Amino acid sequence: MARAKLDRIDRRILSDLQSNGRMTNVELAERAGISAPPCLRRVRALERAGIIKGYHAELSPEALGYSVSVFALVGLNSQAEADLKAFEELIANWDEVRECHMLAGEADFLLKIVAETWDDYQKFLTTRLTSAPNVSHVKSMMVFRTAKEVPGVPISTEA
Repeated sequence: MARAKLDRIDRRILSDLQSNGRMTNVELAERAGISAPPCLRRVRALERAGIIKGYHAELSPEALGYSVSVFALVGLNSQAEADLKAFEELIANWDEVRECHMLAGEADFLLKIVAETWDDYQKFLTTRLTSAPNVSHVKSMMVFRTAKEVPGVPISTEA
């Protein structure tokens, strides 16, 4: 995908929406220094261009009973494209897997997994992940504390 040409107003809209997706169009327009109708047109154009991929609520895992977060490095026996796709399709159906990134290096994938308890994670690990087709090894890294978690990307609102 080619890098989008964005002016100062587009960058301001993106920055504001990224930090507060519930901001009203009127407030967004005011912050961007334009009126509401052209602001809405710009937002819709950014959505159509795929720059704004969606909107979501940020939930507290702990408040919903998910006290365990784990990053798992997963190695596969085969890195043929069909085998990589098969693994991605398999884990797409596992709700515990919240992120999946294909890597270059000693592991093939990095997964972010959530569970309610350590026992739940261990059960997931032993009955699903390590027994999945083509999985050769899994290295788990338990999260004790998260010091920074910022969604999106840095956006400069300067010209």
